Amino acid sequence: MLELQTSSRAWRPIGQGRTNNDGRLETLLPQNIRLQPGVYRLTFDVATYFRSLRTTGFYPEVSIVFSVRDATQHYHIPLLLSPFGYTTYRGN
Repeated sequence: MLELQTSSRAWRPIGQGRTNNDGRLETLLPQNIRLQPGVYRLTFDVATYFRSLRTTGFYPEVSIVFSVRDATQHYHIPLLLSPFGYTTYRGN
């Protein structure tokens, strides 16, 4: 799920999706919503992923909060995941 932080610091859902077999999300935002400068939260439901692998993970979900300063840029945010840890970075 992708959420945008409002001026009152609340989170407003703006998009969601499901990763494909390659672990990529093809479409996150609906066609009528454009990325804009602001603070976003991207939440991954990793518990469902680990259940599909018949394993148990420590984190049921992973939330990544990031800032968009230039909405014309491309934002690629990989999540590298193991049952007991994760890392992320801004890809290109």
